[in-house]
Amino acid sequence: MPLKNPALYTDFYELTMAQGFFLTGRKNDTATFDYFFRRLPFKGGYVLFAGISDFLGLVQAFRFGTEELEYLASKGFESDFLDYLKTFSFSGNIHSVKEGEIVFPNEPIVRVEGNLIETQIIETLLLNLLNFESLVATKASRIRQASGDKVVLDFGLRRSQGYGGIQATKASIIGGLDGTSNVYAAMQHSLDVSGTMAHSWIQSFENELTAFQKYAEHYPDSCVLLVDTYSTLESGIPNAITVAEELEKKGSRLQAVRLDSGDLAYLSKQARQQLDSANLEYVQIAVSNQLDEYLIKSLLEQKAPIDIFGVGTKLTTAYDYPALDGVYKLSSINNEPKLKVSENVEKITLPGAKNVTRFFDENGDFYADALSLINEETVSEIQHPHFPVKRTTVKGLQSVNLLHPVVINGTIVIQASSAKESAGYASTQLSKLGDEYKRFDNPHVYKVGITKQLKDLRDHLLNSQNS
Repeated sequence: MPLKNPALYTDFYELTMAQGFFLTGRKNDTATFDYFFRRLPFKGGYVLFAGISDFLGLVQAFRFGTEELEYLASKGFESDFLDYLKTFSFSGNIHSVKEGEIVFPNEPIVRVEGNLIETQIIETLLLNLLNFESLVATKASRIRQASGDKVVLDFGLRRSQGYGGIQATKASIIGGLDGTSNVYAAMQHSLDVSGTMAHSWIQSFENELTAFQKYAEHYPDSCVLLVDTYSTLESGIPNAITVAEELEKKGSRLQAVRLDSGDLAYLSKQARQQLDSANLEYVQIAVSNQLDEYLIKSLLEQKAPIDIFGVGTKLTTAYDYPALDGVYKLSSINNEPKLKVSENVEKITLPGAKNVTRFFDENGDFYADALSLINEETVSEIQHPHFPVKRTTVKGLQSVNLLHPVVINGTIVIQASSAKESAGYASTQLSKLGDEYKRFDNPHVYKVGITKQLKDLRDHLLNSQNS
């Protein structure tokens, strides 16, 4: 990410709290924080986790240099605290699920341990990166699901929120897309980069056919023609056929035509007929223009003969659900469990350092996730966090621990996965999630339960708060 001063990529209150902890002599107190979200986006059944690799890279660069310290001094921070920040670096531990993992509400996806100042001061950075990238990766995975085996490309940079477009492209690849028009992200993450032409190319020539011919002259082996500048069926496709036939005579082939407006189902069917009638069955049809998983699903249900989807605005801005409500909550101080009490029972947090264990059924598919305290050796039964009468037996089922150490004593201890590697892992994990959790309408609710020991600790602390 093109970020010059990562230590100032934060909310002001993180720094005022950090100084307050320092001035009250609490810099060596230890703390544990959990990152989790409460609601599923897009009315869906899961979230695809992304952003941890970018977060870890910036945590390593989280330093206060001369420029940052001078700025903080101008805002009234005290000299003793600024001297402390001169040598600040994150020295704690971070446990996280893998990038590309499938996760569900209220699970501690990331656990951060360390001194009180360092665990607090990185909160905003963590939330900013993980919430956004997980949101876009989830949207991308839904688009991938709707598209089946069709090629899907990210065209969203021009509609993204500033530099967030770089993260959005990476997240879209993790979510299953095939490539991007974003050259910067493609270079940074070794992605397949793709692009055609704009209407301005065609308008700049005296006529559409000349514009097509000139483009094909320079790109004979990667030529994709935008056919809707004037009239898709009366001029765009006929002119594309002319250029395709000219390319054939030179030993090359027109790769595709692209539709960017109008009734995409109707126009793609008519375009396919015209191309096939000219013996150009190999020429693919690409479409763009405000696509999302619902429109793609509709197009394919109408048997639109589309080979390539270019998805932009509604992907990289997560158009219909603009923010994942991920939160970062304190769960212990100096190894003493803590919880946040709320009048809304769903916002009462779970205390203590916790594990997340995933159980599988006899087919190897996801069955249920268990939240337990880290000192619990085995889990045989889980219960609903708020309705303990709802219980599920997991005894004897195969299981894995989802939280893995990624930073120990301030040092990254894993090798960062590439976007494509994380995409492969996400695809594997999604194949283990039942279709009932992936449907767009009223998806089934996945079981996430807590152990009796964790419930008893929570209830004890609640009773202590109320007494």
